[in-house]
Amino acid sequence: MSGVAGPGGARSSDGEALTLDPERLLRRLEWTVIRRLDGLLQGDYRTLFRGFGMDLADLREYHPQDDVRHIDWNVTARMQVPYVREFQEDRQIDAWFLLDLSGSIDFGSAGVRKRVLSAEFTAVIARLLTRYGNRVGGFLYRGALDRTELTRVIPARSGRRHLLHLLHGISQVGPGTASVAGNATDLGQLLRHAQQAIPRRSVVFVVSDFISTGEWAGALDLLARRHEVVAVRLFDPLEMDLPDLGLVVMQDAESGEQLFVDTHDKGFRQRFAAAAQARETVLREALSRLGIDCLELTTGEPLDAALLRFVDARKRRSHLAAGSAVRRARFAAAGSR
Repeated sequence: MSGVAGPGGARSSDGEALTLDPERLLRRLEWTVIRRLDGLLQGDYRTLFRGFGMDLADLREYHPQDDVRHIDWNVTARMQVPYVREFQEDRQIDAWFLLDLSGSIDFGSAGVRKRVLSAEFTAVIARLLTRYGNRVGGFLYRGALDRTELTRVIPARSGRRHLLHLLHGISQVGPGTASVAGNATDLGQLLRHAQQAIPRRSVVFVVSDFISTGEWAGALDLLARRHEVVAVRLFDPLEMDLPDLGLVVMQDAESGEQLFVDTHDKGFRQRFAAAAQARETVLREALSRLGIDCLELTTGEPLDAALLRFVDARKRRSHLAAGSAVRRARFAAAGSR
């Protein structure tokens, strides 16, 4: 089950309604999150998400540590000495947000629904990128009904106005439109659609709780072969550990199925936790096997804290990889002597 029925409206931590006002949301995040992250995160975005275009900058003689794929054979033939091309990287980034807006992300037990958390993450990262002329676009996925994909595509453009347009699109897919009975999530559909539709190499954020029917790891693998993919997992602690609440009605947010259960039963809670842990293990093993970084966004944790933790982890991995590459180059040079 992907949700627990309960009282109260879907509101963020400051009382903002789930039917988001894009201008109000962005203004609030600019004051409370983006300004706080600006000096800590924005200065590093170039090292975190590199541009993918390459412009020819110069030619020089080949050195033993150079990549042989960069040899310019025409110049080498004329000069009778190997020459390599030097490239200057185009720093402009196209970023795409693959947003799972299906019924299961309407859940949240800590005062913030996963749907609001998804919109806040998109607003923060997209604003940090568009400030410097990068382009952002989105795939707004409502689920699959009768095998018909319900996805709206917002093309990649830059600027604050375009970001507000993207947030407005997210706000149009509210609980009433996503939580249609029988409207199940098939994350593989969204990933395959994005693979076919994104025209150039980009940074792709897959923002989902990864509660899905069908097999999605293969589609994610194909997407990651062409693009730099970051999995953004929306998570609520109650999805892993069900407390003793007595008799409650549990409802699947996508199928509409309801069950009357006794959470006072210790055995039931243990089976619930075991099933959740099994799903967690499958998810983590899949992302690890594919080599895809995962950013965990929890409804009970501030967004900026989660982003900074992810940045630190990614920088450490980058430094370790650079150190390993240097050691391999030195070993190869020593072996060639």
